[in-house]
Amino acid sequence: MDIGLIGFGGVGQALAGLLIEKKKYLREKYNLEINLKYIINSSGGIYNPEKIDLIHLINHIQKGKQISEYKDWGNYNIDSIIANGDVDTIVELTHTNISSGQPGLMHMEKALKNRMNVVTGNKGPIFLKYKYLNELAGENGVKLMVGCTTGGALPSINGGVIEVAGSEITSMEGILNGTTNYILSEMMEKDISYDEALKQAQKEGIAEKNPTLDIEGYDTAVKIIILSNVILNTDLSLNDIKVEGISHIKKEELIVLKEQEKKLKLMGKVAMKNGKATAEVKLCEIDKSHPLYLVDGKNKGITYKTDSLGEISIIGGASGRINAAAAILRDLINLK
Repeated sequence: MDIGLIGFGGVGQALAGLLIEKKKYLREKYNLEINLKYIINSSGGIYNPEKIDLIHLINHIQKGKQISEYKDWGNYNIDSIIANGDVDTIVELTHTNISSGQPGLMHMEKALKNRMNVVTGNKGPIFLKYKYLNELAGENGVKLMVGCTTGGALPSINGGVIEVAGSEITSMEGILNGTTNYILSEMMEKDISYDEALKQAQKEGIAEKNPTLDIEGYDTAVKIIILSNVILNTDLSLNDIKVEGISHIKKEELIVLKEQEKKLKLMGKVAMKNGKATAEVKLCEIDKSHPLYLVDGKNKGITYKTDSLGEISIIGGASGRINAAAAILRDLINLK
């Protein structure tokens, strides 16, 4: 498999590390060789027609040198990849933009139109244009793999598409944002305020400096919309969903819940009735009978209710760069 990587931030670098670490395993387990020929960012890129020497590149970066100082650096972009025609798959990991989807949307369109598979962890284009992009993939005989967009390492899309095949999903609900789940868990376990828990999350690199999309519930909303549109074939947007965040929560409220052996979780929910989907993101009080009760810290979880397979839950998938990179690798393997 010959691939081009667009976006070389934390997840992209973690993916490069996994390709080094897992090289022998991929060959022995899956008879799979992954040759990374391009690494592109906004100012240029690296290209090697055979494959990039990832060990040499990682050593270069670990010495504190810029990627633009690397020996194979040049004026490469998505058009260069298309013109050369020497890869079969694009991994798109540029910054998420939920307003326009760019530049990821443009990268994915060009790749799919030129008969290249796309594997992505970029939520923006999938949130805004999943149906269009998926149809484009089908028209060109390639695949669009989006498993990393709805909870990183949590196999939520595979669970809803593959594992419940043949059953109708009547509803789904999930803890899909590791930042908010970590903050709520810290508040409950340590009896600390929201502000203290947020500062701790930022200190540990779990929360962004500007955590608005996470704490106000919009990251969860985007993920539950993607899940609904991919799995249930709906066409939801942010206009169709009620969204609640966690910034108003007081530790006194959580102390009371703790005494009652309950927890507070930010949930994304979709329910189907008469072929119509209703969606929301809200804070939910849950007790030990709930299948997601033990989903704490950075972990995530999702529950599918079906008409014939019953209730199916998947939990785990902690947030992190390596976890997200592993989800990308999982999708690359599943392309085979």
